[in-house]
Amino acid sequence: MRSWGVLMLGLCVAAGAAGAADGPLPLPEPLSDADFRPVDRAEAELGQLLFYDAILSGNRNISCATCHHPRFATGDGLSLGLGEGGRGLGPERVPDPDNPPEQLIPRNAPPLFNMGARAVTVLFADGRIEVDPERPSGLRTPMEEEMVAGFASLLSAQTMFPVLSQDEMAGHYQENDVARAVRQGLITGAGGAWDLIAGRVAAIPAYAERFAAVYPEIAGGRAIAFTDISNAVAAFMEFEWRSDTAPFDAALRGAAPLEGAAARGAALFYGPAGCGSCHSGPLLSDFGFHAMGQPQLGPGKAARFERHARDDGRLRVTGRAEDTYAFRTPMLRNVARTGPWGHAGAYGDLGAFVAQHAAPQAGLESYGRDAVLPAFEGPKPVWALLDDDGAVAEVVGAAVPGPGLTEAELSDILAFLDTLTDPAAIAGRLGIPDEVPSGLPVER
Repeated sequence: MRSWGVLMLGLCVAAGAAGAADGPLPLPEPLSDADFRPVDRAEAELGQLLFYDAILSGNRNISCATCHHPRFATGDGLSLGLGEGGRGLGPERVPDPDNPPEQLIPRNAPPLFNMGARAVTVLFADGRIEVDPERPSGLRTPMEEEMVAGFASLLSAQTMFPVLSQDEMAGHYQENDVARAVRQGLITGAGGAWDLIAGRVAAIPAYAERFAAVYPEIAGGRAIAFTDISNAVAAFMEFEWRSDTAPFDAALRGAAPLEGAAARGAALFYGPAGCGSCHSGPLLSDFGFHAMGQPQLGPGKAARFERHARDDGRLRVTGRAEDTYAFRTPMLRNVARTGPWGHAGAYGDLGAFVAQHAAPQAGLESYGRDAVLPAFEGPKPVWALLDDDGAVAEVVGAAVPGPGLTEAELSDILAFLDTLTDPAAIAGRLGIPDEVPSGLPVER
């Protein structure tokens, strides 16, 4: 294939000049339409409105976009965010003095690029939801008893979690009907949290009309269900942030081979640095779980009764000791723009993150605490776990050793990662709506 040969020639010449690799590099095939589920534009346009509408949150004060905003490459620009109980957007978000948050969100808000790709079969840093054909719903989740039919995809099912989290969107106990339902364990069925949210949306004429236009069953008289809402939101995310037109993608298609530092960085990435062993395939992820010695900060992903709990990662899902502190390999499109980096956003500088990632054990011991955090400490001090020598030793001990990088090698890999930036995906396709049917403010 001519395009493949052009790319291979450009990379191999650079690799040979740098002495980084011998022979062809194990590069992925380019992404194509076949790698993505088809999206109905009208459904995506409905999902756009819902994504930016705070009507989905318990207190009607937070939308999906609060933590996944295009201004911050579909994140929030923070290491650990403020959900319920915050005011403002991105790094400027502060606690609401009239209703302060109880704690920081325990993990970094993940980017949303290429979430509609068919190869994405597991979501969240710990993989707590994944495709499972053996289950009646086709999905494995921590809410097995609450799972209902109607979620069109794994991404659609993912949306059920933030709206039920008191720290993210539901609000704190006794503040609103959704939060009360969650507290009582009422999720599905009449009067459940999802039913209450769907009822709010259905009561708005503009939404009722749009849902009837998109879903024939609703036009035929079926009530709007939460799964319809989640399916529309997922369709929007899939349409808005598909990313396969970065310079790297152009190189894979033979349109413009990588050159100079970027080519040397690719040779390292897919060669001696070993990055490509986990960041493999066209989405640059094996969707596996690996312990990489990431700093532990914030409240930790834990039950509320646990004090200063560590984030055990995949262990909390599988119960297997070997999964302790292992987290899912992230996809890398637009990685130069999606900071802070790491499952807890511990690094505000991509170079520092890559250097630590390449030598996890040494990197954690010299961690500079350069996280980007809001002005909120909470009941669990941000740095408590890093001040616990035992906790640090466990994380270091679980990490897979790495080869490390010289300054020149780090510079070349960063140049390669820059080629994964896709301006079209960063800009989005539908953008931020001027207004939403609920009439609530749209965060811009």
